[in-house]
Amino acid sequence: MKNRSALTISAVVFLMAMVVAPENASAVPAFARQTGMPCAACHFQHYPALNDFGMMFKTNGYTMIGAQGKVEGKDLSIPDTLNASLVTKIRYQKTNGDSKTGTDKGELQFPDEGALLIGGRAGEHAGFLLELQLPEGDESAFASFRMPIVYDLGGTALSVVPFTTDAGGAAYGFELLNTGAMRMQRVLEDRNTTSAQQFIGTATEAQGIALVAANGMGFVNATMWAPVHGSSDAGLKMSHYLRLAATPKLGAWSTGIGGQYWGGKTKIGDTETFPGQIYNTKAWAVDAQAQGAAGTMPLGVYLTYGSADGQDPASLETNVFNTNPDESTAWSALMELGVLPNKATVALGYRGGDTGAATGSSSNAAVIGATYSFAQNIVFQLNHTLYSGDAYDPKPATGGDQLTTLMIFAAF
Repeated sequence: MKNRSALTISAVVFLMAMVVAPENASAVPAFARQTGMPCAACHFQHYPALNDFGMMFKTNGYTMIGAQGKVEGKDLSIPDTLNASLVTKIRYQKTNGDSKTGTDKGELQFPDEGALLIGGRAGEHAGFLLELQLPEGDESAFASFRMPIVYDLGGTALSVVPFTTDAGGAAYGFELLNTGAMRMQRVLEDRNTTSAQQFIGTATEAQGIALVAANGMGFVNATMWAPVHGSSDAGLKMSHYLRLAATPKLGAWSTGIGGQYWGGKTKIGDTETFPGQIYNTKAWAVDAQAQGAAGTMPLGVYLTYGSADGQDPASLETNVFNTNPDESTAWSALMELGVLPNKATVALGYRGGDTGAATGSSSNAAVIGATYSFAQNIVFQLNHTLYSGDAYDPKPATGGDQLTTLMIFAAF
């Protein structure tokens, strides 16, 4: 009995560690179970990057069912199994600073990220994706959640998507491109190096409602949102987010080009004892991608540019994206080549950036990376990033100007 109790306690502790980890996951084998299709059916080269079929599945609100059975009745159509996934990242990081602590010494992050994801069809016209965590204090157990309600109108999917996320930003409601326009949907691990949107700080707490129109040629996402997560008083004053993107096929290439605009202000709280806080949410970005093949080798190319307003020192408003006094800007270019199709890739990228700080604001980064898919749901990734610019002059004693990341990204 003692041994059985110890095993039970160990299992509970392990699951608690997985769901309490702070980052966010994207790959969802729950959908593979629902559709009866392999992970590669939805992902380009490796997860979490989406291919055309994955974009279509997401556009239609995760409602497609394959071999799995359904429970059906009047106004009811759900899978006969509640589909769930356990997603984790085990990561080792080493920087070249001289502090001899943390990543300068070499740090094993186990798990760096963990999540219990439940999702799929909730009805003929509705789906959902839930990332669970163990709440601490006033935190919500719903680390991230969205529930697209989708109707087809002449080949265009019209959606209403209520959502909440602890770090996905306003774009969490709906996004299809793999440029880092939304935090969880990107090619390499080092998001701030490979995406201008991530560098300028758009991955925030967010909750709201996205109104979406999407078809094979592109999509529009108009969102009312607030930079909060969980239960909160956002009043009637909300920020807005607009995303426009075209996704045409150019021969054998799947392409995407679009823009994002974050604007407006949100007022949180307004009582006699607390007059409320105003949050400014102003930024914009443009991005493009092309996914196809160079000969027999899959090739993905991703380009981004973004800008976030600076913080006015005299203003009582809080700038959500950039607390530095000047405008924050960045651009990035990334290429990933499948040297062993659907098995191994190599990647090369560069980001130029300016943090908007009063001094030492230039922050550039070059990254080389490689991935190896041990299985469709288990990916090894190695990245090495070299930083430059006056933000690293002289080289910081802590953190240095180089970062090596070795990671196992697995989903079950």
